[in-house]
Amino acid sequence: MSAHPLILTLDQHGTPHRWVSWQHACFYYAKDLVAWAIGANSFTIHGGINRLTGLRSEICANSIIAIRGKALVGRALRPIPPLTNRELFHRDRHICAYCGEELPGSRLTRDHVTPVSQGGRDTWMNVVAACKGCNQHKSGRTPEQAGMELLYAPYIPNKAEYLILSNRQILADQMDFLARQLPTQSRWKLPG
Repeated sequence: MSAHPLILTLDQHGTPHRWVSWQHACFYYAKDLVAWAIGANSFTIHGGINRLTGLRSEICANSIIAIRGKALVGRALRPIPPLTNRELFHRDRHICAYCGEELPGSRLTRDHVTPVSQGGRDTWMNVVAACKGCNQHKSGRTPEQAGMELLYAPYIPNKAEYLILSNRQILADQMDFLARQLPTQSRWKLPG
């Protein structure tokens, strides 16, 4: 575990992009690719000593940095996060969509609201976290066919929510920035 937290990168318009290590953030600073920086936290990274001046180099990296230019072009900007069990369970806060029990990921399964056998797809809008017992009881039926009620509706997390889901050690300033961009249906939305 690094002594420094991950740095939140944005595009130059302020759209969240991805988490990077402090080393990667230093690369952006050294190459003059940081368009602007915000955040209540900053970290000073010390480098080597210049042989001619005797001064030690240092870079001060903020906890949230915007990268200029084409540095953010590519796959990482896709608007819909990849669907994995880990991210699904985080989206659903490790709560079974049928019985409401909060469980560790090892005791949860991915349930297709409309079963694949009935034409359902493996997409964010058709999957929920379910305990193994509820998933087995529901079997290859819809919740209505199984006489079960969904406690919450599935939804597609946006990029900000995906970044929250993928980093378990977010600094308060980073969380505040990302929380302002959460969709209204997000279960990570902070009250009032």
